[in-house]
Amino acid sequence: MELIRLTQENLEKEHICCAISNNKDIQVMSKKNWLKDRIDEGLVFLKANVRGKCFIEYIPAEYAWTPVEAEGYMYIDCLWVSGQLKGHGYSNLLLEACMEDSRAKGKKGLVILSSKKKMGFLSDLGYMAYKGFQTADAAEPYFELMYLPFAEGAEPPRFRDTVRRHGDMPKGFVLYYTNQCPFTAKYVPKLEEMAKARNAVFQSVHIRTREDAQNAPSAFTTFSLFHDGQLVTHEILSEKKFDKILADKGL
Repeated sequence: MELIRLTQENLEKEHICCAISNNKDIQVMSKKNWLKDRIDEGLVFLKANVRGKCFIEYIPAEYAWTPVEAEGYMYIDCLWVSGQLKGHGYSNLLLEACMEDSRAKGKKGLVILSSKKKMGFLSDLGYMAYKGFQTADAAEPYFELMYLPFAEGAEPPRFRDTVRRHGDMPKGFVLYYTNQCPFTAKYVPKLEEMAKARNAVFQSVHIRTREDAQNAPSAFTTFSLFHDGQLVTHEILSEKKFDKILADKGL
């Protein structure tokens, strides 16, 4: 299995596994524009030479768009192998490539976001534990910060305090999101339109800088929908799923 690393030189011609389409697609444009700035900060997007979701994306934790304290670690944004590509050892291959690269760069270890039970867009806690990861910190309602130290005595990472401060969040729906995932470019405008049509109190907060992401109120900055200060979901919603949430709120 050949692994391809995205660079500034090949970014335009290579597809991104999480959204396979042409460069004029809004989702692809959004993700690639986000990647352009991150690559120079040390982000690595490594994908299998297949047409499907089989990739790992990681970045030095100091530059990660997430509210964690993990100096000297490498933060894994996403490890995704889906569909017919599962069961062939590709997750192991991608993770081992990340480990080898991170060791060569002198990192203390790896960090990844998981959850108490298996959920979309978050790493599988069982698989990560099998690979030697352990829980370093937790944040309500279900987020688990896992890490794999390369040497004994490495200080474990932790969530920033902002993930536990929701008291001053406005009433109604508040959606925090970034362009790290291409799907937000497609679905956030649809959710905004639905909320407006249903007269729902709805505010979207587009996180545009690393500094804002590192001080966000949710462990998962890519997409987090709150209602009256409580997290509703971190999973990027389709119109059908958001319709159900609105209905449950009487809207």
